[in-house]
Amino acid sequence: MTNWLWKAAIAGFCGSLAHTLLMYLKSRYGLLPAFQPYESLQTALSRITGGEVHPIVPWVLSFLNGSTILSFAFDHLSPRLPGRSGLAKGLAFGVAGWLAMGLLFFPLIGMGLFATGLGLGIQPALFSLAMILAYSLVLGAVYG
Repeated sequence: MTNWLWKAAIAGFCGSLAHTLLMYLKSRYGLLPAFQPYESLQTALSRITGGEVHPIVPWVLSFLNGSTILSFAFDHLSPRLPGRSGLAKGLAFGVAGWLAMGLLFFPLIGMGLFATGLGLGIQPALFSLAMILAYSLVLGAVYG
Protein backbone atom coordinates (compact mmCIF):
# COMPACT_ATOMS: atom_id res chain seq x y z
CA MET A 1 0.00 0.00 0.00
CA THR A 2 2.67 2.51 0.95
CA ASN A 3 4.75 1.63 -2.14
CA TRP A 4 2.19 3.09 -4.59
CA LEU A 5 1.68 6.08 -2.28
CA TRP A 6 5.39 6.94 -2.36
CA LYS A 7 5.63 6.22 -6.08
CA ALA A 8 2.78 8.62 -6.87
CA ALA A 9 4.01 11.28 -4.44
CA ILE A 10 7.58 11.25 -5.76
CA ALA A 11 6.40 11.35 -9.38
CA GLY A 12 4.05 14.24 -8.53
CA PHE A 13 6.82 16.09 -6.72
CA CYS A 14 9.11 15.74 -9.77
CA GLY A 15 6.34 16.92 -12.09
CA SER A 16 5.68 19.89 -9.81
CA LEU A 17 9.38 20.79 -9.90
CA ALA A 18 9.34 20.74 -13.72
CA HIS A 19 6.25 22.95 -13.77
CA THR A 20 7.78 25.36 -11.25
CA LEU A 21 10.97 25.57 -13.30
CA LEU A 22 8.98 26.45 -16.43
CA MET A 23 7.07 29.14 -14.53
CA TYR A 24 10.33 30.52 -13.15
CA LEU A 25 11.76 30.72 -16.68
CA LYS A 26 8.56 32.43 -17.88
CA SER A 27 9.01 35.07 -15.21
CA ARG A 28 12.78 35.37 -15.63
CA TYR A 29 12.59 35.95 -19.38
CA GLY A 30 9.41 38.02 -19.35
CA LEU A 31 7.35 35.63 -21.46
CA LEU A 32 3.68 36.59 -21.78
CA PRO A 33 3.78 39.19 -19.00
CA ALA A 34 0.00 39.73 -19.17
CA PHE A 35 -0.64 36.01 -18.58
CA GLN A 36 -0.26 35.61 -14.82
CA PRO A 37 -2.35 32.61 -13.73
CA TYR A 38 -1.02 32.64 -10.16
CA GLU A 39 -1.87 36.33 -9.71
CA SER A 40 -5.33 35.68 -11.17
CA LEU A 41 -5.80 32.79 -8.72
CA GLN A 42 -4.63 35.02 -5.86
CA THR A 43 -7.19 37.66 -6.86
CA ALA A 44 -9.96 35.04 -7.07
CA LEU A 45 -8.99 33.62 -3.66
CA SER A 46 -9.04 37.13 -2.19
CA ARG A 47 -12.56 37.66 -3.56
CA ILE A 48 -13.72 34.32 -2.17
CA THR A 49 -12.22 34.81 1.29
CA GLY A 50 -12.99 38.52 1.51
CA GLY A 51 -9.43 39.32 2.55
CA GLU A 52 -5.87 39.54 1.38
CA VAL A 53 -4.20 36.35 0.21
CA HIS A 54 -0.41 36.25 0.29
CA PRO A 55 1.20 35.76 -3.16
CA ILE A 56 2.89 32.53 -2.02
CA VAL A 57 -0.49 30.84 -1.39
CA PRO A 58 -1.34 30.10 -5.06
CA TRP A 59 2.18 28.73 -5.64
CA VAL A 60 1.95 26.48 -2.57
CA LEU A 61 -1.54 25.30 -3.53
CA SER A 62 -0.34 24.47 -7.03
CA PHE A 63 2.73 22.63 -5.78
CA LEU A 64 0.79 20.64 -3.17
CA ASN A 65 -1.97 19.86 -5.65
CA GLY A 66 0.55 18.56 -8.17
CA SER A 67 2.49 16.61 -5.57
CA THR A 68 -0.54 14.97 -4.00
CA ILE A 69 -4.02 15.18 -5.49
CA LEU A 70 -3.09 15.08 -9.18
CA SER A 71 -0.39 12.45 -8.70
CA PHE A 72 -2.81 10.19 -6.85
CA ALA A 73 -5.42 10.79 -9.57
CA PHE A 74 -2.80 9.81 -12.15
CA ASP A 75 -2.00 6.67 -10.18
CA HIS A 76 -5.68 5.75 -10.09
CA LEU A 77 -6.32 6.57 -13.76
CA SER A 78 -3.06 5.21 -15.16
CA PRO A 79 -4.39 1.74 -16.05
CA ARG A 80 -7.22 3.39 -18.02
CA LEU A 81 -5.11 5.99 -19.84
CA PRO A 82 -4.07 5.29 -23.43
CA GLY A 83 -0.49 4.32 -24.13
CA ARG A 84 1.92 1.70 -22.87
CA SER A 85 4.63 3.90 -21.39
CA GLY A 86 4.49 6.32 -18.50
CA LEU A 87 5.37 9.11 -20.91
CA ALA A 88 2.41 8.31 -23.19
CA LYS A 89 0.08 8.09 -20.22
CA GLY A 90 1.47 11.39 -18.92
CA LEU A 91 0.74 12.98 -22.29
CA ALA A 92 -2.89 11.78 -22.21
CA PHE A 93 -3.28 12.93 -18.60
CA GLY A 94 -1.79 16.31 -19.48
CA VAL A 95 -4.05 16.94 -22.46
CA ALA A 96 -7.09 16.06 -20.32
CA GLY A 97 -5.83 18.40 -17.59
CA TRP A 98 -5.24 21.18 -20.12
CA LEU A 99 -8.80 20.85 -21.41
CA ALA A 100 -10.15 20.97 -17.84
CA MET A 101 -8.01 23.99 -17.00
CA GLY A 102 -8.97 25.85 -20.17
CA LEU A 103 -12.67 25.06 -19.98
CA LEU A 104 -13.21 25.26 -16.19
CA PHE A 105 -10.36 26.75 -14.17
CA PHE A 106 -9.45 29.78 -16.31
CA PRO A 107 -13.09 30.93 -16.58
CA LEU A 108 -13.51 30.49 -12.81
CA ILE A 109 -10.60 32.82 -12.07
CA GLY A 110 -11.79 35.41 -14.57
CA MET A 111 -9.55 34.70 -17.56
CA GLY A 112 -12.21 33.30 -19.89
CA LEU A 113 -12.08 30.05 -21.86
CA PHE A 114 -8.44 29.05 -22.40
CA ALA A 115 -7.50 32.52 -21.05
CA THR A 116 -8.84 34.22 -24.19
CA GLY A 117 -10.32 36.93 -21.98
CA LEU A 118 -6.82 38.40 -21.69
CA GLY A 119 -6.86 39.51 -25.34
CA LEU A 120 -3.59 37.73 -26.15
CA GLY A 121 -4.97 35.33 -28.72
CA ILE A 122 -3.90 31.70 -28.57
CA GLN A 123 -0.60 32.32 -26.73
CA PRO A 124 -1.91 31.78 -23.17
CA ALA A 125 -3.66 28.58 -24.27
CA LEU A 126 -0.45 27.26 -25.81
CA PHE A 127 1.66 28.27 -22.84
CA SER A 128 -0.81 26.67 -20.44
CA LEU A 129 -0.48 23.49 -22.52
CA ALA A 130 3.29 23.71 -22.04
CA MET A 131 2.75 24.28 -18.30
CA ILE A 132 0.57 21.19 -17.97
CA LEU A 133 2.78 19.02 -20.18
CA ALA A 134 5.91 20.01 -18.24
CA TYR A 135 4.18 18.57 -15.20
CA SER A 136 2.41 15.57 -16.71
CA LEU A 137 5.23 14.26 -18.93
CA VAL A 138 7.69 14.31 -16.03
CA LEU A 139 5.02 12.79 -13.77
CA GLY A 140 4.37 9.98 -16.24
CA ALA A 141 8.06 9.33 -16.95
CA VAL A 142 9.00 9.14 -13.27
CA TYR A 143 5.90 7.14 -12.40
CA GLY A 144 6.52 4.71 -15.27
